[in-house]
Amino acid sequence: MHKSQIIRCGKHLYNKNLTVATSGNISLKTDNGIFITASGTSLGYLQENDIVLTDFNGQELTYGKASSEKLLHCEIYKQRPEINAIIHSHPVYLTSFAACHKSLNDPIMSENVLYFEEIPVAEYAMPSSIELVENTMKYLINHDVVLMANHGVIVIADTMQHAFSKLETAEYYAQVTINTILLGGAKNLSDNDVKNLIKLKRA
Repeated sequence: MHKSQIIRCGKHLYNKNLTVATSGNISLKTDNGIFITASGTSLGYLQENDIVLTDFNGQELTYGKASSEKLLHCEIYKQRPEINAIIHSHPVYLTSFAACHKSLNDPIMSENVLYFEEIPVAEYAMPSSIELVENTMKYLINHDVVLMANHGVIVIADTMQHAFSKLETAEYYAQVTINTILLGGAKNLSDNDVKNLIKLKRA
């Protein structure tokens, strides 16, 4: 069941242009460990043997080499116990903001305020490094979608479906933001509008 969820998510990501080639990784937390995509696999063409079970420290429990970002996944599950699913990918528009070190926080739509309030950018670190884990976790404590400078985006949620929805919505927000810049700039919601939307979200 867990492997089939990851395989379906990978196909959706690929079909929606939210991943490319062998970039990105997906994981699901279970009582017995973490199912995570193997290193070097294409998320759009996953097979069951492309998914590895690790313990909560990243040690492989089944055959295969887990994604090189496994330590970040493990740390997220440790520090955010309500999280059960993680998607890391390199979609075009979100990655463009990550490459520019620009957070997404302009209140141009009610949806982006309700969903995110802000999508911050974590400082750059080498992929797979402990520094990348530390830099990214600083933001993932309080945010479910975080850009990784010069890298991509990571999304966390209680279920795989919710993680995918957050990623899809964030990429849409990034694309609309870029379009508004090309059209001369968005007319942002007022501070009062934003306050009312945040009240609605927290209610």
